[in-house]
Amino acid sequence: MARWHCGCTRSEHEPRLVVLTGGPGAGKTATLEIVRHHFCEHVVVLPEAASLLFRGGFPRRPTVAAREAAQRAIFRVQRELERMAVEERQAAVILCDRGTPDGAAYWPADETAFFLANETTREVELARYAAVIHLRTPPANGGYDHRNPVRIESARQAAAIDEAILRAWAGHPHRSIVESENDFLQKAAHTIALVRETVPECCRPVRA
Repeated sequence: MARWHCGCTRSEHEPRLVVLTGGPGAGKTATLEIVRHHFCEHVVVLPEAASLLFRGGFPRRPTVAAREAAQRAIFRVQRELERMAVEERQAAVILCDRGTPDGAAYWPADETAFFLANETTREVELARYAAVIHLRTPPANGGYDHRNPVRIESARQAAAIDEAILRAWAGHPHRSIVESENDFLQKAAHTIALVRETVPECCRPVRA
């Protein structure tokens, strides 16, 4: 994929949060890597909070208490990652690898309890994000795999989580859904085009 440069000379931007989400195996990690090379430095990609925690040794156990603790921790790390990027004011677009509402899809009880546990509401969290791009998880016979070492879900579990994430973001006024395709590059290209629409004109890619 061609590299791009940005002619923007602004010292600060009014950053907007854009979420790339989807179920396990949807291709978020690979797509975000492409984004890093496709856009200028004013499009900042945040790491996934869950991966940071679990790779750092946060307990990952099946009990209700452990699952709730993990989602509360992920919520707080996600909020702080976003706050850091916003307050630095260097980014025009902050592309988030999942957003805070994603935790509702992994919460062991209903989503109302998730937002109460994090002292917020669904409406408040949805409103924090300018746009949401949902990459659908491929079916078991359509490319789902376990190459990510943090991914523990079976294909059936991944599909169920994907549906739960769809529900978690339902009602967001600027949500786009990218269906699974046999050709990942087509899926990635579709996603890149959607990200580009969120980037202000001053930072739109210009071929070098």
